[in-house]
Order: sequence, then structure tokens, then C-alpha cells
Amino acid sequence: MLRKLGFIVFLLSVTIDVFGQGCSQCKLLAEQNSGLDESAFSSNMNFGILYLMVFPYLILMFIFRKPLLKFFKSLIGQAPSQ
Repeated sequence: MLRKLGFIVFLLSVTIDVFGQGCSQCKLLAEQNSGLDESAFSSNMNFGILYLMVFPYLILMFIFRKPLLKFFKSLIGQAPSQ
């Protein structure tokens, strides 16, 4: 068991450089906007990150729409009455 855990930790530490290469959207914005001032560059980077982040959440919301609706309905039903 300890050997398996050590092997997994070793693999994760070796492949960590593969995940650190960055996304293509960020790299593209960094290359195109290197001559702009800092505020415009950071605004474009933030927009690119938000753009890439929205779609997985939309897909998850579509897949789990029924449990989410049940959850929110239960929250509304448990509102404190005075």
C-alpha cells in the first residue's frame, strides 16, 4: 500500500510540469497584447479566463438541473416564518 502511494506521489510530482504550461487563450492574449498598458492587458486576461470558466458550469447546470431545482425549492420552503 505504501509503495502504491509513493508511486502515485512520484507520478504527480513528475507530471506537474505538463499541467503548468497554461491555456492557449491566455498565451494568445499575452502574445498579442504585450505592447498595451497594464490595465488593458489584465482586463483582456480576466475576460479570457471568465470565458473559459463559464461553459463547464453551464454544462453542469444543464446536467443537474432537476436536483438543483429541488434544492432551491427546499430552500424557499424552509424560509423562517414570523
